[in-house]
Amino acid sequence: MEPLMSGLIDPFNRSIRYLRVSVTDRCNYRCFYCMPSQGMEWEERSEFLTFEEMTRIIRLFTELGVDKVRLTGGEPLVRRGLLDFVKQLHTLPGLKDLSMSSNAHLLGEQAQALKDAGVSRINISLDSLDPETFRKITVNGDLQPVLEGIDAALTAGMQPVKINMVVMRGLNDGEIESMLDYAVERGADLRYIETMPIGEAGIAGTDYYMPAVEILSRLKEHLGEELIPAKGGKGAGPARYYQVSSGPVRVGVISALSRHFCDDCNRVRLTAKGDLVLCLGQEDRVSLRDGLRNGFSDEQIKAVILDAIAHKPRSHEFNDDNSKVSLRHMSSLGG
Repeated sequence: MEPLMSGLIDPFNRSIRYLRVSVTDRCNYRCFYCMPSQGMEWEERSEFLTFEEMTRIIRLFTELGVDKVRLTGGEPLVRRGLLDFVKQLHTLPGLKDLSMSSNAHLLGEQAQALKDAGVSRINISLDSLDPETFRKITVNGDLQPVLEGIDAALTAGMQPVKINMVVMRGLNDGEIESMLDYAVERGADLRYIETMPIGEAGIAGTDYYMPAVEILSRLKEHLGEELIPAKGGKGAGPARYYQVSSGPVRVGVISALSRHFCDDCNRVRLTAKGDLVLCLGQEDRVSLRDGLRNGFSDEQIKAVILDAIAHKPRSHEFNDDNSKVSLRHMSSLGG
């Protein structure tokens, strides 16, 4: 079936072309700004959508005009059967871009198989190049497998490989420059991210908040030149990109607090338990799993999707005092 020409248009005339799919809320790391230090309540596995159910929902989204899907978690590589799921998605005729977000701990041995199965590009979380700082941030993480995973993704030909660094003042901000050097050396794109008040853990993370303008100032000083906005200036996502000298590497900033990215939001999120989340920073969500398991036809599920998009809010409500934030943990949303 050809995608509907009208596509998914929200109340603010934004075209929704991008679906982020969280395949699990589990993760083999415990980054303190993503998960609470204690009291994390995991969903029962029976609550998760099967990969067959996810494939059906994603197919319906592609028939409604979505052509870009990113697989996330938690950590997607901890869910069994992921490779076969990727192969299923790669056959969907309306899907033009299939990507993944990962902490890369398990990526080293899987990067080539994922690329061959249809994952064209990957975003990798890397908040520090110092093993001790990395372990402090991730609570239990080992830096070396992550570095090996990044190199494996590059060797496999994933393009681009994007490194995401959440910048935290007094914790890893001393590595802003060295992280750029690391990315440039490997030909990977790099994105610096402001801390976001998502859930209890995210609110705690804003104690380390550092604004994008300060990050950019540090980069200009390090490079000894102005940062020139990359062609287009902004990607399909929330980052604003700049070219690094005359090379192929781009550096981006995601300024969730200091300069929100809502006006041209093109995405919604599907959680592992089948909730359609309309905004990262708000509580709005609609269950698609209920319709699936109650025998809804494809057209009935599409009607639920269309009605949900008709209620997508204009923007998140992050602010300095954290009085209006999402109470969901980032690990259940996929970022």
